[in-house]
Amino acid sequence: MKQTFEELCRAARSAYSIDAPLYQRYNVKRGLRNADNTGVLVGLTNIGDAHGYIMNEGDKLPDRGVLRYRGIDVYDIVRACREEDRHGFEEITYLLLFGVLPTKEELRRFSSLLGSRRTLPEGFTEDMILKAPSQNIMNKLARAVLASYSYDDNPDDNSLENMLRQSIELIARFPTMVTYGYYAKVHYYDKKSLIIHEPDPSLSTAENFLHMIRPDNTFTKLEADTLDECLIIHAEHGGGNNSSFTTHVVSSTGTDTYSAIASAIGSLKGPLHGGANIKVREMIDSFKKNVKDITSREEVGAYIEKILKKEAFDGAGLVYGMGHAIYTLSDPRAVILKEKAALLAKEKGREDEFTLYALIEELTPGLFCSIKGVEKEMCANVDLYSGFVYSMLGIPHELYTPLFAISRAAGWCAHRMEEVLTGGKIIRPAYKNVFHKEPYTAITDR
Repeated sequence: MKQTFEELCRAARSAYSIDAPLYQRYNVKRGLRNADNTGVLVGLTNIGDAHGYIMNEGDKLPDRGVLRYRGIDVYDIVRACREEDRHGFEEITYLLLFGVLPTKEELRRFSSLLGSRRTLPEGFTEDMILKAPSQNIMNKLARAVLASYSYDDNPDDNSLENMLRQSIELIARFPTMVTYGYYAKVHYYDKKSLIIHEPDPSLSTAENFLHMIRPDNTFTKLEADTLDECLIIHAEHGGGNNSSFTTHVVSSTGTDTYSAIASAIGSLKGPLHGGANIKVREMIDSFKKNVKDITSREEVGAYIEKILKKEAFDGAGLVYGMGHAIYTLSDPRAVILKEKAALLAKEKGREDEFTLYALIEELTPGLFCSIKGVEKEMCANVDLYSGFVYSMLGIPHELYTPLFAISRAAGWCAHRMEEVLTGGKIIRPAYKNVFHKEPYTAITDR
């Protein structure tokens, strides 16, 4: 009798089950996490460091969150850019790639170099983007990166000089690939006008993205300043985050730059990584639909309780945008973004909605501990405010995660070069086979 697809699915489900107690018996570090939820040490890096707790005689003690790029506190970078009234994404890209802060002249030349590399190769837009549109822009971005291999005269050379050239070109072209991929989707799937703006080499990365994504090319200074800070704080987060670790793993095989970076994009696409801000947006829509007064502590708190008890939203019992694997007392990226969100909310007339986000941040930790019956330090993570900021910038939700990729490309490229130049071994952790031994059964006896 012909097997139905449902029967095949039942067989597959049985084949892929592993008894949970086995993980404890064999001391398996699930998710490469220790029992106290700290990460398993698998490598060394000079690029970025996310600090959120202190280990003291085996105890994990909460601490203020700090994010450092090449040893420099990212908040100091943001503060300097604010005080000097300039954009900083190009500066931190230079810092991540070369390990030092650029002089004014070095920064000017590097920014000019990035600007000059934004245009896609001849025929690329038509053949690789418009002729193969995708409903998911992350998927389109990954395909565009892989397609770039065919437009490179020297794609497989893993010398520092060649990887650096490829990295600069990819970092410069990501915004163009994302923008064109989005408008291809809008035109072919949403049946709207096709808009293709040429990149402007004279603008900063943040300004150029707004210039390309807006039909009329216009944007305010506050909008550009805010997006620049979003790019700065998302550019790097140490070697242990999933997409950067993916870059290390794939690069350790000796493969080409395009394959490694496309793999990182696939990682970031996941809802537990870069796609988390989409879940926050969906959760906020649920608050707006079910809470009469989103500025009321009582009403917002009551709905948070329902979410935690799995009685509301998606039934997962999670308040998205709250909690982090590393940060305990604070996520420095969320602190920075909240400041800009407050300014934008005032300019855009969305102060009530900002109050809702602030209440979620304030009330969730206490309610979580009370309802779950655990003592746990919990802070807002960057995803709580990033989607809100993007929405106030008029950026479509399909571009929230691709914007993350535009920023993180700088960190990925730095980690790739670090792995190729210093790794030395293919990354190959162990998996223990727990399936019992079986004799082979002849096909006539099955």
